Amino acid sequence: MSNMARLVRDQVSRVMSNVRQAFRGTAARNTHGKLIGVEMEGLAGESVSGELMQHYGFSSGPLPGAEFIAIPVGGNSKHTVVVASEDGRYRVVVKDGEVSLYTDEGDYIHMKRGRLIEIETDTLVVKAKTKVRFETPLVEMSKDVKAAGDIADHTRTMQADRLIYNGHNHGGGPVPGQQQ
Repeated sequence: MSNMARLVRDQVSRVMSNVRQAFRGTAARNTHGKLIGVEMEGLAGESVSGELMQHYGFSSGPLPGAEFIAIPVGGNSKHTVVVASEDGRYRVVVKDGEVSLYTDEGDYIHMKRGRLIEIETDTLVVKAKTKVRFETPLVEMSKDVKAAGDIADHTRTMQADRLIYNGHNHGGGPVPGQQQ
């Protein structure tokens, strides 16, 4: 190798030694607001502050112990962004092609093979100002169904059926003794 090539290589090496490369870190704590700030520990044990970058429409708050891939913007640790986070302690096991969202409490949405979506949680609340529509030939429930308002089919409401039943008299006989 020529002296000139060696000098260039040595100079580049000196410059690059002052540029922080991407690194792996472990989450210590977060600050929440419009942006999620993270405090993490690098592999060398140093403390680094950064910003958790996430895809539009998705937000998460990794717990302490989660793992990060961090990139010091411009090679400077003072402006570090986390571009990926992972926490295998709570991950849902998926097969190739599957997708899952999950929490440390055991809640998950799992899009499985065979076009099956499974949701597990203690309470599921759907807020819709206008309506909820299911386009399916069958809805099954494994337990009771309760409604705060009227239930109707293509003919009439259940309340209208109660009024018909409670008022009928079998051609002049008594009305039913047990009302609906």
